[in-house]
Amino acid sequence: MPSAETTPVRVAEPETVRPTREDEIAAAGSELIGGPVGRRALLGTSWWTPVRVIALVAIGMFALGLVQKAPCYNGAWFFGASSQYTHACYSDIPHLYQGRGFADGLVPYFDKLPGDMDYLEYPVLTGVFMEVAAWLTPGSGGIQQQEQWYWFVNAAMLMICAAVIAVCVARTHRRRPWDGLLVALAPAFALTATINWDLLAVALTAAAMLMWSRSRPVAFGVLLGLATAAKLYPVFLLGPLLVLCWRAGKWRAFFQATGGAVAAWLVVNLPVMLFAFPGWSKFYTFSHDRSVDFGSFWLIWAQNSSNPPSIDFVNTTASALVVLSFVGIAALAFFAPRRPRFAQLAFLMVAAFILTNKVYSPQYVLWLVPLAVLARPKWRDFLVWQACEVAYFLGIWMYLAYTTSGDAHKGLPTNGYHWAIALHLLGTLYLCAVVVRDILMPERDVVRRAGDDDPSGGVLDGAPDVFVLGGAAQDRRAAEPAEALRLEWGVQGEPTP
Repeated sequence: MPSAETTPVRVAEPETVRPTREDEIAAAGSELIGGPVGRRALLGTSWWTPVRVIALVAIGMFALGLVQKAPCYNGAWFFGASSQYTHACYSDIPHLYQGRGFADGLVPYFDKLPGDMDYLEYPVLTGVFMEVAAWLTPGSGGIQQQEQWYWFVNAAMLMICAAVIAVCVARTHRRRPWDGLLVALAPAFALTATINWDLLAVALTAAAMLMWSRSRPVAFGVLLGLATAAKLYPVFLLGPLLVLCWRAGKWRAFFQATGGAVAAWLVVNLPVMLFAFPGWSKFYTFSHDRSVDFGSFWLIWAQNSSNPPSIDFVNTTASALVVLSFVGIAALAFFAPRRPRFAQLAFLMVAAFILTNKVYSPQYVLWLVPLAVLARPKWRDFLVWQACEVAYFLGIWMYLAYTTSGDAHKGLPTNGYHWAIALHLLGTLYLCAVVVRDILMPERDVVRRAGDDDPSGGVLDGAPDVFVLGGAAQDRRAAEPAEALRLEWGVQGEPTP
């Protein structure tokens, strides 16, 4: 019989966190399906696993979003500019089928377009996505029928992206799969999913976050590089990762991730850069030259000033604000009493870019939804933010109905639209403030309160600090013995502040 000294200690499998037990809003909402999970419930014995349920809910909500677009599909996209706004069902997809040469078989980036927009103004991987959808679109019938089919084909492809996002979020935090239900049920997600092609980049970013949580930095980097080849914002995740790996001394993982991202981005972009540079660069020149546009505080300033800011001033100031935001987030990461979770800093960085950018299209909320769920999986705060985003979604379409109808009594006037912008900004700032509070007061973080350190952190999860600043160094020395004991024995409870 082995002695007590040689018998291995078996650490209990961590229990899955049940939202109906820890979140009052989730518990109240569960009354619609029978109430919170009971103590004697047989969990894990059914085909209906959390990930499968969440994937089906995400597809169902996406389908409801398609139904919401039905008035436009049946005619509002084609007859009368204002009706697609009054029904809040506008989408770029059918309009750009002909407007960007897909109906005529033009090759993106290589063939010049007629009119003012001489080349496709989207990153390369998004252009590939658009072109594949054009190949799958039946060429028979009139142009209106082709545009309808083009939207439908894109919608089917984007639905796959939506399911991928929900599944990846559900699997990123191993003990918290039900947090993915926040993504699946997000109303702004369903309403904006088919306005543009942003879901492609969001899906790749969510998959990258999943790979990082599994300690696979190269796969994370490759997926993040592909996401950046579809949309610019994913590259901002490397900034938070830099400071977190610096604090934890995980330089090898960081350089593997960065190398994978650069390599994947180059594989997609380099052929077009070499053989069609004017078309490839159109996205960057268009983004630089674009004037102040919808949804930003810059628009409020420009429309309420007799001397609106110049585009050069806006570009310089917005870039400076993003840099300052990164410096502030880096300081927060180094001075925090406990190393922030990766998802928290990723959310703050992307939110800072959105808040300071010169344009906020309504579908940009998709960028934040998965990061918000991983950073602050609290139903109350998430729904407060979503309510603000839905209000903005309705506000921008009512404003466009007002400006295109020529009827002063139809739609939302300029001042009302400014209030909708302010509501969107305040909702996002509120969520940022809650996440910052969680970083400074880890005992308020619902993820850490359940006994985890950084479940989306991969190699960072449970790693000791090697570089901190200010009072965080003393806090770290005091916390390390208790924290090490908690991680070794699998004890779940209040995290060490």
